Amino acid sequence: MTALTLSTAAVAGLRADAIVIGVAKGSASKPQGPVVAPGAEAVDQAYDGNLAGVLETLGASGAEGEVTKLPAPAGFKAPLVVAVGLGARPERDSGYDAEALRKAAGVAARALTGTKKAAFALPLADAADAGAVAEGVLLGAYSFDAYKDQGDAKNGKGGKAPLAEAALLGGKPRDKAYKAAVERAVAVSEELNRARDLINTPPNDLNPEAFAAVAQAAAKEHGIKVQVLDEKALVKGGYGGILGVGAGSASGPRLVKLSYTSSKAKRHLALVGKGITYDSGGISLKPAGHNETMKCDMSGAAAVFAAVVAAARLGLEVNVTGWLALAENMPSGSATRPGDVLRMYSGKTVEVLNTDAEGRLVLADALWAASQEKPDAIVDVATLTGAMVLALGSRTFGIMANDDDFRAAVQEAAEEAGEPAWPMPLPEHLRKGMESSTADIANMGERMGGGLVAGLFLREFVGEGITWAHLDIAGPAFNEGGPFGYTPKGGTGSAVRTLVRLAERAAAGELS
Repeated sequence: MTALTLSTAAVAGLRADAIVIGVAKGSASKPQGPVVAPGAEAVDQAYDGNLAGVLETLGASGAEGEVTKLPAPAGFKAPLVVAVGLGARPERDSGYDAEALRKAAGVAARALTGTKKAAFALPLADAADAGAVAEGVLLGAYSFDAYKDQGDAKNGKGGKAPLAEAALLGGKPRDKAYKAAVERAVAVSEELNRARDLINTPPNDLNPEAFAAVAQAAAKEHGIKVQVLDEKALVKGGYGGILGVGAGSASGPRLVKLSYTSSKAKRHLALVGKGITYDSGGISLKPAGHNETMKCDMSGAAAVFAAVVAAARLGLEVNVTGWLALAENMPSGSATRPGDVLRMYSGKTVEVLNTDAEGRLVLADALWAASQEKPDAIVDVATLTGAMVLALGSRTFGIMANDDDFRAAVQEAAEEAGEPAWPMPLPEHLRKGMESSTADIANMGERMGGGLVAGLFLREFVGEGITWAHLDIAGPAFNEGGPFGYTPKGGTGSAVRTLVRLAERAAAGELS
């Protein structure tokens, strides 16, 4: 990843390939024109105080995501100035929003692909701002090139390398708060980018066994206890949901338990992730055009894995247990059929009406397993339903819960982390649609409100009296469009930062 440093150096004398400055949109005297943001005063002065005018001449407005490049002024050792849009100018003295800084830094880092060193002179009012910029740089500079021919420099093959080094100007390298903010950004971003790597890895190289091996290696590195249940152990334990989903694949399912514990912990948070390493739909085969990105159906498990490792790296004073429910959903002679009945780990029976509603089956077993430890709260994360994408679009995930206060706390954690999320209800009348004449419950209900139906199904497998929330990240987990802000094309690592922030709040005693 990009190397980060905090620097108090004067921007003019800093040896770098580019200087990144912020530009906001509009001011009281000139509503339509760009406004140079704090941090770029020295650059503006070198342009005789007319940097905003120069940028406007070049077409800049300060809009979010906008990048304008211009030659650095005379006397600067860096040859290039990169002005990145921060969006609307904040109210007087309120400072720039952390997410605006994060996005701007991400856009700039991506625009500087192939560059060795850049100096970021974005507005840093405090340590939190430094952390936001650091996070934006590290996430924005991400690229997944493991399967591309890198070639060699002589014949011009291979893509450009990500930005190699970023100096955060205005940072305080000797200040404990600034150092801690950047160290946190590094830990969270590295694990989030590892989640992105997993999501982007082709399913022929990432089956349940391979995912479990990655988790085992990371657990060993970071002092996390790990337990992997293979097919024999799952059969012995009666995990009918996970086994039923994985029955059609040559690659057997796994249930991975990751346990991070702190001697000072007063709370226990359990995280459960859907890990379908490839989802064909099973016998209820997906139609053409819906299969190509289904390697991303393990994004929930990737998020949980990353969050547990990040919690360990940060040394949070909270116990965090991650459950990765891993399976590959394939059609074959041994696959679960529509009409089959599965006996779940909880003892309940489920009539499978649609084998493409498989995520809730693996999650049900993992939720019940997590419930046996009586944690203070359980949060599951899953690319669960297309209905949630229809409801909230491709950048916002839905939150359902059996406790209104906890749902609000999860949403607050998401907002603090910079991840768009929205509270969703669990209407009791939709439960009736999952009644089965054959089994205790069916895995399908009413078509309308399908995302809420899935949440109601999962609620059935949460232990009595345990606080629970469900995050449906089907929309934001995989970006099929162009990159934006610090979000790349492909796997995004959605929900990682929300889970980490939730763990931090639990450690601080902010969760009831």
